[in-house]
Amino acid sequence: MTIKTGDKIPLATLNTLKDGVQAVTTDELFKGRKVVLFSVPGAFTPTCSAKHLPGYVENMDAFKAKGVDVACMSVNDAFVMGAWGKDQNVPADLTMLADGNGAFAESLGLKFDASAFGMGDRAKRFALYAEDGVVKVLHVEAPGEFKVSSAEAMLEAIG
Repeated sequence: MTIKTGDKIPLATLNTLKDGVQAVTTDELFKGRKVVLFSVPGAFTPTCSAKHLPGYVENMDAFKAKGVDVACMSVNDAFVMGAWGKDQNVPADLTMLADGNGAFAESLGLKFDASAFGMGDRAKRFALYAEDGVVKVLHVEAPGEFKVSSAEAMLEAIG
């Protein structure tokens, strides 16, 4: 079943690369905070690298002004997410998260099979806004689209 507005973010463990690989739980990420989590099908992929992640990097000040933290997630390992973050000049306050086996994407009901493209299981392109771990806004892209999960769309949605 796919997560929806009003639902609590499921408990899961993701990884980030900060002085080595560090595990971080969804409770640590979301509890007592306002967070936009956006997901991309893959680090270093065309739309993700040219539009999706750069849009959030460019709009970090606008999110900060609203008191909102930002995290990017992909079904990649922490080393790939760390390298992609460096390549994209991601600021330290935009958290790069690895959902290496896609377990979190699956728990959200937002996993898809990209085997036809040689990529295996991946997370759909989406963005959600949560307050204290409860989803307030959820924008899931149609296959092949990039519209509703952009930084600009999320800024507009959270007011």
